[in-house]
Amino acid sequence: MTKSKTKDLVLAGLLAAVIAVLAQISLPIGPVPFTLAVLGVFLTGLLLTPGWAMASIAVYLVIGAIGLPVFSGFSGGPAVLVGPTGGYLVGYFFMALLPSLAVKKQLPTWAIAVATLLGLVCCYALGTAWFMFLTGNGLAASLAMCVTPFLIPDFVKVAAAVALSGALRKRMAHI
Repeated sequence: MTKSKTKDLVLAGLLAAVIAVLAQISLPIGPVPFTLAVLGVFLTGLLLTPGWAMASIAVYLVIGAIGLPVFSGFSGGPAVLVGPTGGYLVGYFFMALLPSLAVKKQLPTWAIAVATLLGLVCCYALGTAWFMFLTGNGLAASLAMCVTPFLIPDFVKVAAAVALSGALRKRMAHI
């Protein structure tokens, strides 16, 4: 295995672990908990190539699906993925993919931030649609419970991840 592939593999595994740890920093404020896992997902997309970012998210979801307590509140198992918040967890793929593509294309920082926000919007859309399907709640009620409380904190996470990832990419270039 080449040095580059080894570095990517290690970083993908490390970021999956970071997401798992950050998921435990959560507040159960309603049907969808406030968690810092989103920050880890953003960093995954901003630091890895698209393929490795998808692999890292897949590892996180698979280890959670088989029962390891890596989801918020030390939960795990397939019931979490098919439960009311499962759509948001699957939405992590978009949250990592879109910024990763923007970084790969070497877009300016503002465009990377926009791509990161678009990934978040995709996650909100998928998660909210799944939540509505499972609970029977309407769009307005679902948005009020599952999206509105997270808008400002998630925007702050986007800004923090974009700023932090720029510095980390410079440091990692020397590894």
